[in-house]
Amino acid sequence: MIRTCLTRAGLARLVPAVALMLAATPGHAAAAKSESAQAPTLSAYGELPGVVDFALSPDGTKLASVRNVKNELWLIVVGTDGTGYVRASLGAAKVRAVGWADNNTVTLTKSDTVPAGFGFTAAKYELTGTVLIPLDGTGEKGLVFSRNNDIMNTTRGFYGVRTIDGRSVGYYGGIALDTSAMSGNPTFRHGRPYLYAVDIQTNRPRVVARAASEDHWRDWLVDAAGAVAVMIDVDETNGVWRIENARGQALTRGKDKVNGASLICFNHDGTGVIFELTDEDGKSHWYEVPLAGGTPSEFLEGVDVERLYIDRTSNLLLGYRKMGEKPETVMYDPVLQAKLAMIFRAFPDRNVRLMDWTGNFNQVVLRTDGNKDSGTWFFVDVPGRRADPVGDEHAAIPASEVGAISEVDYAAQDGLKLDGVLTLPPGREAKGLPLVVLPHGGPHAADEVGFDWWAQAFASRGYAVFQPNFRGSTGRGDSFRNAGKGEWGRKMQTDISDGVAELVTRGLVDPRRACIVGASYGGYAALAGVTLQHGLYRCAVSVAGVADVGLMYRTDVQESGGSNMTRAWLREDLGDPRGFDAISPRAFAASADAPILLIHGKDDTVVPFKQSLVMADALKDAGKPYEMVVLKQEDHWLSRSETRQQMLEAAVAFVEKNNPAK
Repeated sequence: MIRTCLTRAGLARLVPAVALMLAATPGHAAAAKSESAQAPTLSAYGELPGVVDFALSPDGTKLASVRNVKNELWLIVVGTDGTGYVRASLGAAKVRAVGWADNNTVTLTKSDTVPAGFGFTAAKYELTGTVLIPLDGTGEKGLVFSRNNDIMNTTRGFYGVRTIDGRSVGYYGGIALDTSAMSGNPTFRHGRPYLYAVDIQTNRPRVVARAASEDHWRDWLVDAAGAVAVMIDVDETNGVWRIENARGQALTRGKDKVNGASLICFNHDGTGVIFELTDEDGKSHWYEVPLAGGTPSEFLEGVDVERLYIDRTSNLLLGYRKMGEKPETVMYDPVLQAKLAMIFRAFPDRNVRLMDWTGNFNQVVLRTDGNKDSGTWFFVDVPGRRADPVGDEHAAIPASEVGAISEVDYAAQDGLKLDGVLTLPPGREAKGLPLVVLPHGGPHAADEVGFDWWAQAFASRGYAVFQPNFRGSTGRGDSFRNAGKGEWGRKMQTDISDGVAELVTRGLVDPRRACIVGASYGGYAALAGVTLQHGLYRCAVSVAGVADVGLMYRTDVQESGGSNMTRAWLREDLGDPRGFDAISPRAFAASADAPILLIHGKDDTVVPFKQSLVMADALKDAGKPYEMVVLKQEDHWLSRSETRQQMLEAAVAFVEKNNPAK
């Protein structure tokens, strides 16, 4: 079996440059796991994680990481032999991921909130850019497309890197500009991306697939040789879709006015393509169709899949991991199967997720969390049967201060089986506790048993925290997800309070001492908990929450360019627009029965800031108690450490004022 080693000395032997970096950071890997008698400060939970992302070079000899050091992001690149390559501050950049284009070139994926000009369908956009960083100085450094005036400096999709004639070529979606204007300044044509092949060393692109026509969207699969082997085209006016091969021959086609179809990858031997469809009942199915043409057949029918493992150099399916009480990894290559089984066996009591790997899975980067683990990253050398920690996400939170995390099973009023995650405060008896209900966003997402920085922050202050997976949540089958259709403010809402009732029945919490807190859809649920429902919560905190469902519907349709598919999908998910007022907290502000705190980022491009403004106006007009905190220069994801901590401090203070833990 793989030997896990949590000692600093073991880390230093493998990657001493990383060890030095950790030692310079308050609370490195070893210190983070020591016992502590005092609860950490809120900043220990609210600051950005100490590790944002890790990536392995293709040959497994180098590690690139983005780390948060005293609220400043740094790029660190070291060799597994201890050689240092890069240690550079990234300033205020919102870095989303780090990767490798080849063994000599690191890539950074970042985003920026950009105001839109006249003629755009939204006031602001969150645009993604990819930065190339050559390690030896011989390549072109900078944003992909930055050398071309006729392409926007934003990447709209990444389709892999291929080695062609000895050169690394990256495939990126890009937005072409019109350079024919008399002013000489490039102008925006449309937002439908072309597919470009970019020479990584020179940063020079060439078009390899054209953009979709108006009211259509396209996606592609690039094979191991760098050829665009499969294309899907979807007509957003009527949902007609078509998948074709490199010769332009239709492999299969169909019509779905709500979801269309989507490409996934090539099958494991490269003879076919796997794609996804949704049936009339809203159930998702995967299908496999030969590249030479033929009848599609259902793929992995009846198997609940947690994730797929796809080869990054070919888009071939390597295997998958089944969901269930005992998750199982299935790889088509028995050698890879044995390696992954060994890796997962080495961490039996933690949540384990493979984050990066070499093509032969000899070197792997993985992330763990769970009880007694606030988020740890490991470098695993499979042939050497060794796993060494290379970073902590929350180094200032010792194992003793990670509140116990468990799953709670319960039933809704109509009998539907539900579950949620319960986090208990460290050092307190699990009896009659004050409660914070923390519904997730999405709403098509889910909370699993694991370390959650927001839940743990409230638990550290003496609260039990409950994260319900109400109907509509993912990872529990299509029928469960589809049970949420049309249930905003209705059964999705009572599923949450039914979970509270279960905790009360078990004697774990005090029903008179509960607040509800959430972000995005969770913020909507928090508002609904004290406006559409009554007598349940002593306060509500909505972070970037939806207050007016009709306003959300109109905004989403407008920002999609009036897409019929967007309109149809929203109506299927939300119900008849004529009923939107009946499920909008804004419309029921006058009946709010508890104080409300509204928190919202000014740069939010997902749930516009206006949603909290209209709720604040409605509460003010109704004479109801509320507070509002504006997060300047913050987006929907709380990407900046300063404003994320501002949010957490305000939310905890508000809950403590209205529902003291002691």
